[in-house]
Amino acid sequence: MNTETVLVTGASSGIGLELAKCFAAEKCDLILTARNRDALEKLAVELRREHGIKVEIIIADLSQPESPQKIISEIKGRGISVDVLVNNAGFGLHGAFSELPLKRQLEIVQVNIAALVELTGLFLPDMLRRNRGGILNVGSVAGFVPGPHMAVYYASKAFVLSFSESLHEELRGTKIQVTNLCPGPTESNFSNVARSHRARQAQAKKMSAAEVARIGHRDFRAGVHISLPGVINKISAFAPRVFPRGVVRRLIGRYNKLK
Repeated sequence: MNTETVLVTGASSGIGLELAKCFAAEKCDLILTARNRDALEKLAVELRREHGIKVEIIIADLSQPESPQKIISEIKGRGISVDVLVNNAGFGLHGAFSELPLKRQLEIVQVNIAALVELTGLFLPDMLRRNRGGILNVGSVAGFVPGPHMAVYYASKAFVLSFSESLHEELRGTKIQVTNLCPGPTESNFSNVARSHRARQAQAKKMSAAEVARIGHRDFRAGVHISLPGVINKISAFAPRVFPRGVVRRLIGRYNKLK
């Protein structure tokens, strides 16, 4: 494999950090973006030392609408072409829609949907001109079901699922791979952010971020368009095909409801 350059958003922790490690192990050069400069610099030093690769960092907050343009401008200014885009950045909030801050929920839409679409639109044309590359979108098993008490987050991941599948089909016949990685509960900072205002008493068993990333990376390289890590997540994703949607909706609502 020729050396690729991979852009990973939300690379400072969790699945994004572990995906960066997976691509680094292949000797891909990396561009890492997130808000946390210290975490990115620490990761960059580690990956350069262990794998002898080039690692660039760009500090960006994707809840700010101008950030995607800032990222591509900085990358072009450094004379770099992106071969693989990993849209990993995302977050959610627990609680009833009417009780959560609207501004914060609109930021979920900005990060999980608008920034993902814009970055894809900015980098895909160059991939098409070269007829090589790929897009790995980190969605969620939540995208397969409605999500009372996390309504905007679940809806955002449903968008990512539909968008990724559509892109996969549109790009059939090219050498550009599109994969939607759909993890379930994962050991990461996601829950701390989602429930920052309140702790949940019961916790579901979680996969490690490293395991999720390894499976997602493997499936991306294998040309799988929907990657569902773990048997439980596979079952959860297809539950709406087996049970009435109203039943699934109520079960998810009870699961998500804050204690």
